[in-house]
Amino acid sequence: MTSRLRVGLVTIMFITSAGPVSPRSGGPVPPAESAEGGALAAALLEQAPTLRPEPLAAALRSLAWMERRGEVRAGVLTVIDYGLPSRSKRLWVFDLPARKLLFHEMVAHGKNSGHDLTVSFSNQQGSLMTSLGAFVTGATYTGRNGYSLRLRGMDPGLNHRAEARAIVMHGAPYVNDEVVKALGRLGRSHGCPALRLEIAPAIIDTIKEGSLLYSWHPSLETALASAPGPGPGAQADAADSTSSSSRPPDRF
Repeated sequence: MTSRLRVGLVTIMFITSAGPVSPRSGGPVPPAESAEGGALAAALLEQAPTLRPEPLAAALRSLAWMERRGEVRAGVLTVIDYGLPSRSKRLWVFDLPARKLLFHEMVAHGKNSGHDLTVSFSNQQGSLMTSLGAFVTGATYTGRNGYSLRLRGMDPGLNHRAEARAIVMHGAPYVNDEVVKALGRLGRSHGCPALRLEIAPAIIDTIKEGSLLYSWHPSLETALASAPGPGPGAQADAADSTSSSSRPPDRF
C-alpha cells in the first residue's frame, strides 16, 4: 500500500467512524474533531510507514474519548499491533504535539497467546496471555524484572485485571534480534508487553504517568462489527478473554 493511499484510508476511517459503539465508547467523534484527528493520523502515518491504518485509527478514537473524560494525557501515544508477528517491530511511540515518531520497537506477548503470532487474549488471572484494549500508564518501580511501568486497564471485561495480574511494561533478555535468529520469534512473557533491555528505560520514562498505551489486534475490529457491546448494566466480569470470535471490546 502506498503512503498516499494509507494516509487517505486512515483519514476516511477516522472521519467516518460512525459504526456500532458501546455505552462506554461515547459514540462517534464529532465532525470537527474528526477532521483534526484525521490530519493528525495522516501525519503520524507519514512518520511510521510500517504502521497499519487500522490500529492507529482505533488508538486515536480511544484517545479522543479518554481525553475528553480526563482519563489520560494526550501528549504521548503508544500503539501496539499484535496482529503482526513478534519478530516484527510492532510498537510505536509518538509525540503527538510534534507529530513525531519517538520509538519503533519489538515487543513480546504472553506465552499462551501464541508463538510468533498471537491468536488468543485474556483478562483472566493465571492465563499468561496478553490483554487488548486501552491502558493508562502509571508509576515506575524496580522489581524482579528491573525497571518497570505499571499499566491500568481501562476496558471492563477486556483488560481491567491488568494491575491485579501485574501486567507491566519491562525489559527482558528474550526480546532482541539474537533470540529471533535462534527461535524464529521473540521469547514470551507472562502477559506483559516486554521490550529490549537496552531501550526499555527510555520508553518507560517517555510514556509513564498518564499516557495511553493501546494494544490492538484485528479481532477487536471483527468483534466490534459483529456484535453489540454490553448493556448499561453489564458487569466488569462479564468476559475474561477474547479472540477472533469473542465479544466486542467496550471501547474501540
